[in-house]
Amino acid sequence: MSSSPVLPQGAGYGVVVGIGLFFSVFMLALTAIQSRYTGFSPKNSEEFNSASRSVKPGLIASGIVSAWTWAATLLQSSAVAYEYGISGPWWYGAGATVQILLFAQLAAKLKLNAPHAHTWLEIVYARWGKTAHLVFMFFGLATNVIVSSMLILGGSATVSSLTGMNTLAACFLIPVGVAIYVVVGGMRATLLCDYTHTSVLFAIIFVFVFTVYATSAKIGSFAAMHALLARAAEAAPVAGNAHGSYLTMRSKNGLIFGVINVIGNFATVFQDQAYWQRAIASRPATCVKAYLLGGLAWFAIPFMFATTLGLSAVALRGDPDMMTLTAADVSAGLPASAAAAALLGKSGAAALLIVLFLAVTSATSAELIAVSALLTYDVYKRYVNPQATETQILRVSHAMVSPRRSVCVFAIVMGILGLIFYYIGISMGWLYDFMGVVLGAAVVPIACCITWRKANRRGCIAGALAGFCAGVVAWLVSTATLNGGLINATTTFGNYEMLAGNLASIGTGGVIAVAASLVWPEDFDFAATRAINAPAAQSLADAAKEKEGAGRTSDEYADEKKRGASEESTEPVNSTEAAVEEEERELDPGALRSAFRLAAWSSVALTLVMLIIVPLPLFFAQTVYGVGGLAAWVVVGMVWTFCSAISVVLYPLYESRAALALISKGILKDIFMRGSGKFVHQAPTTHDA
Repeated sequence: MSSSPVLPQGAGYGVVVGIGLFFSVFMLALTAIQSRYTGFSPKNSEEFNSASRSVKPGLIASGIVSAWTWAATLLQSSAVAYEYGISGPWWYGAGATVQILLFAQLAAKLKLNAPHAHTWLEIVYARWGKTAHLVFMFFGLATNVIVSSMLILGGSATVSSLTGMNTLAACFLIPVGVAIYVVVGGMRATLLCDYTHTSVLFAIIFVFVFTVYATSAKIGSFAAMHALLARAAEAAPVAGNAHGSYLTMRSKNGLIFGVINVIGNFATVFQDQAYWQRAIASRPATCVKAYLLGGLAWFAIPFMFATTLGLSAVALRGDPDMMTLTAADVSAGLPASAAAAALLGKSGAAALLIVLFLAVTSATSAELIAVSALLTYDVYKRYVNPQATETQILRVSHAMVSPRRSVCVFAIVMGILGLIFYYIGISMGWLYDFMGVVLGAAVVPIACCITWRKANRRGCIAGALAGFCAGVVAWLVSTATLNGGLINATTTFGNYEMLAGNLASIGTGGVIAVAASLVWPEDFDFAATRAINAPAAQSLADAAKEKEGAGRTSDEYADEKKRGASEESTEPVNSTEAAVEEEERELDPGALRSAFRLAAWSSVALTLVMLIIVPLPLFFAQTVYGVGGLAAWVVVGMVWTFCSAISVVLYPLYESRAALALISKGILKDIFMRGSGKFVHQAPTTHDA
């Protein structure tokens, strides 16, 4: 940016370090409350990595919204609104919502075909063996690396532009601060922090929306926004848009971005353990509901944020308070921060900085937990210590990895990667468009592995590898052809170049995987995947522990069993029979098949609405909207945003009212009858026949 930072450098360090420390303390408090007043212990690796698979749909939906709200959700969506007009927010929002909706089908199949798995790669190994496991682990970890790099690049660029904070410091302080609170809390506490992030995010979005369209002296109404956008189009018509206008869905470049967006986000959802983690943590009976609710709620965030700040950045061009944006600034995702500072001065810049940092930290925490699960279960337990117990998994001190150590190591790796990309000139926007080129090839093979009994192992592996090669080759050849043989960070970032790579990657991978499966179908019954981490296997492990303890004194063994029982408690139960009955009811195949059908019909219908039924007729109509059209467009977005806030901010409180009452009761007991509020598991009782 050409102007000096709006906020002092100390504000950047204050937000990055201060908010990071606040959430670390907040996480410690949540963990202490959880340990004392509920039956869930974060000392258990099952609770640390998957929240004992007991989280209700509202909180899962809030976690999905938080994990899917990247830096790019706020920054890149505003950048495409700045470049393409009102079509940009729609294509960004719809192009990244349908994956969450369609993932509901995979979540249902996960509960049906592998209800006790910790990671999606465990399913790949159980079905197709070591070679497939290693191939798809590459795609899974590559997804986490690319997503994490985008988060750090977007976050550090905005913090640096608004405050002048050193980019190197921002790249390292952001992930390390998040790692602190992830390490102490695990999955459930992370979801509760995600809920806090989501609540603040919606509050700040509403502040910007009402400022721009109701109270701002610079804009303040639909008519003023329309007039300013029309003036901007007259001064600099948008290439590929109907009449060069920002107020039309007829945008060729917007449509190209939409296709790239859809492909790239399929890759990052279907291959990112963070989304599987939330499906694993959810209750089987309600996981589909959680993903449908979370997907629909998330759409409102990029759509309204970009329709507000992205369009405001266009409308305020030439304003004395508006920073001048270069092409590099737009690629870095800075139109939103420029508009926020121009509209509300330092308070607007501070609000944008806070909401961006919360988005980055919540998504980063999801990536850290995801990588921890992959390294723990698919590297350490799979290849280093296959006989590892739950306690060993959580507290490995001499092995290559543990959940907490892997979180810290990957946080440092994230900082290093962000710094490398920054210095070689790779921006958040470049990585966002590029992710489908290298990751898209594995989308269809992974979906086939989880859902289709006829999926062919060799065909799916070949499809993933061939698609990867085809995507990279198509991308580079297109770049060289369209740019006179010049290949660099600028030329490879072209719309057509990225489109070619994305289409070749996902298309080649999908065609080979499906064709091979139709020609040489397997007949897999998913028995092997249903046996992953099944309770029977745990019983055998417990028996082995008892055998190991046979040589010890009875007092020593009794003490160890007592400690183990305390550490491995996962949920309060009234009896063993009740727990068994509850699990059988939750994993009833008929109910899960019904949930899958619901997911299939609803997700496909919503996908058609968002990608075809609504946008394509508007695209071909070539309509340039007047004041009334713009007002209707924005009001629909505002109503959607209100409904989203209710579903992921208020609804989780309602569904958790019993747990909140239990915790409140325990706290009151501790206040008035010191030491009596601690949760105590009820002893198992025997039922009469």
